[in-house]
Amino acid sequence: MDSGAIRRRLALGLASLAGAGLLALAVPGSAQAASATTCAGREVRTLPFSTGTVHVYKRNGYVCAVTLPRHPGTRRTMMVSVQARGNRPVVDRGSYTHRAGPVTVHAGHRCVWLKGRVAGGSVSSGWILC
Repeated sequence: MDSGAIRRRLALGLASLAGAGLLALAVPGSAQAASATTCAGREVRTLPFSTGTVHVYKRNGYVCAVTLPRHPGTRRTMMVSVQARGNRPVVDRGSYTHRAGPVTVHAGHRCVWLKGRVAGGSVSSGWILC
């Protein structure tokens, strides 16, 4: 292979890498906008409590939940849990600054039980969305 062909292949490879880099730079803005809602679907319930709120979304038989603190920014213990009747709960717990979750389960037409906690405050829904 001659040096001209090698240079052309290198230039083509660099051009495709540069294009991919520009695409990657364009995507984070839309990814940040999508992560603001964190759950697909429409919001069907809001469960407020003293230190935060659990937002519940539903779409095509899936239920998604996220716990948001009343005052975001400081690191504290948070938890969100979603359990479809007859299944085990799906839980996200840890030390977060802005939110716990999202957690998603396939509920179909079954009831779900939601729990949320931020620091000392918590909420438990009982069986809902039946």
